[in-house]
Amino acid sequence: MAESAQPSPPPLPPRFNQVTTLLAVGTALWIVAAVVAALVRPPDIVLLTCVVGAVLGGVGYSVFAWQRSAARRGSRTAQRGLQ
Repeated sequence: MAESAQPSPPPLPPRFNQVTTLLAVGTALWIVAAVVAALVRPPDIVLLTCVVGAVLGGVGYSVFAWQRSAARRGSRTAQRGLQ
C-alpha cells in the first residue's frame, strides 16, 4: 500500500519566527518577577526560581546568538534558517 502525499503545513506567521524577541521578553519577565519576589518576601524558593529562569534565559539567548552568527558567517555545522 503506497503512502499518500501529505500536504506540507503552512509557514508560520513572521511574529512567531522572532526568537530573539521572545527570549528577551521572557528573560525580562523573569528579572521583573525576581525583583518583585525579593521586595515582597524574604529570599526563598520563589526568588531562586526567578533568578534561575533569568539565567537560563540569558544562556538560551547566548546559544541562539552563537548559532545565528555561525550561520551568518557560513559555518557548515550551524543551524539553518535562523534570523
